[in-house]
Amino acid sequence: MYTIGQVSKMFGLPISTLRYYDKEGLFPNIERQSGIRKFSENEIEALRVIECLKASGLEIKDIKQFMNWVKEGASTYEKRRELFEAQKEAVETEIARLEKMLDMVKFKCWYYETAVKDGNEDRLNEMLPDKLPKDIQKLYENAHS
Repeated sequence: MYTIGQVSKMFGLPISTLRYYDKEGLFPNIERQSGIRKFSENEIEALRVIECLKASGLEIKDIKQFMNWVKEGASTYEKRRELFEAQKEAVETEIARLEKMLDMVKFKCWYYETAVKDGNEDRLNEMLPDKLPKDIQKLYENAHS
C-alpha cells in the first residue's frame, strides 16, 4: 500500500491531480484508513493506464468511461478493445509526425555541419533537391513529403 504522497512522487504528479482522479471515480475501490487514501497495486496499475490514455490524447471524461467499462466486466471487452485500437492509431500517427520532424532536424544538422565545413552553401545548393548522399536523401525526402 502506498500513500498519496508516495504515488505522487512515483508518477511525478501533483497530489491535487490524484485527488481529482479519485473524485472523478477513477479509483473506485481505493481503500481509506482514517480518511487517508491507500493506493494498492490495483490503483497503481489503473494510474499507469490513466496516464497512458491521457498522454495519448484521451480526455478525462473518456478515461472515466473506460474505467466504468472495466467495472462492468467482460461484457465491455469489445468496447475497451476498440478504445485501445483507436488510441493505437492516434499514437502511430503522432509517431509518424515526430519521425518526419526528426528527419528534418537531422537533415538540417547535416546541412549546417556541411555549410560550416565548406564556409558556404554553394555545394549544398548544387545537391538539392535530389543529389544528396543516400542516407541524407532519405531524411530530406521524408521531411519534405
